[in-house]
Amino acid sequence: MTRVLGERHGELRRAFPTGVATARQLAMFGFTERTVYRRCLDGGPWQRILPGIVLLFTGTPTRDQLVFAALLLCGADSVITGVEACRRHGMRRSPSRLHDELEVLVPHHRQVRSVGFVQVQRTERLPAPISKGGIPLAPLPRACIDAVRRLRSGSDVVELLSEPVQRGRCTVAELGAELEAGSRRGTAVPRRVLADMGEGIRSAAERAAQRLWRSAGLPEPWWNAEIRTADGEFLGIADCWVDDVAMVWEIESTEWHLSPSDHDRTVRRAAGFTAAGAVYTATKPNRVLREPEAVAAVLRATYEQARARPRPPLRATPARS
Repeated sequence: MTRVLGERHGELRRAFPTGVATARQLAMFGFTERTVYRRCLDGGPWQRILPGIVLLFTGTPTRDQLVFAALLLCGADSVITGVEACRRHGMRRSPSRLHDELEVLVPHHRQVRSVGFVQVQRTERLPAPISKGGIPLAPLPRACIDAVRRLRSGSDVVELLSEPVQRGRCTVAELGAELEAGSRRGTAVPRRVLADMGEGIRSAAERAAQRLWRSAGLPEPWWNAEIRTADGEFLGIADCWVDDVAMVWEIESTEWHLSPSDHDRTVRRAAGFTAAGAVYTATKPNRVLREPEAVAAVLRATYEQARARPRPPLRATPARS
């Protein structure tokens, strides 16, 4: 008997290598419905994770197994979108409150409801999926826009949308086109954020800095402008650039950069700006939020310092959308 059970277990592992199966698949494998659900009772060798979806083991499922379970629930042609798809595309910024949920796109005619950790979105614009690790993902612009529709915080929205743009994975225009192509549900905040990003804003810190700058009564700057010497040597991208006086204002903190190495590049970039003749100042994000009047005073003084000396022959190009 032990040998028979062991052989059956091996067959199941080969048939369902992810460790996830539907009750219907198990019935086709020879198990009665009663046996399937009896084996999912407390103390049994299996567990039911979603309606009609069984994990063929006890213990905690992996993230991949949760995703496969969600896809089995939603049926053929279903596509993972939202934060999970963004993460699998390599994005690292996302609000933690959405991490426990899986958002899945299904054809509009399919009658599947959200349940447990699965958020089902019926759509008439089912995208052609991109497969990663055997998991069908919505293209990155669609995944980002589906994710931000569920957010209300402008800071969360700008952090999620800015990362793929910063890393060259998509453009502001592509995100905007995806936003326009869908319904208007949950688009008020993303529309405002994309408008800011069209002006060069690339992070929540920069968004707060933009508001502070405008309150300081200073000339309108360029955000995330490319700076070069007169000979065309690339110096870096300035968070905030005042072109008429060649002044740089950076929002400087590792918490707003992708990694410590990015922060190191920021420090080297600052030295390069200064050596080339730009007047440079930097502010920590928490000072922008907590001491706006003091920061504004420093910015005004720095601008006057920059205006008082001859402008160096530096060239700037506004951020690309």
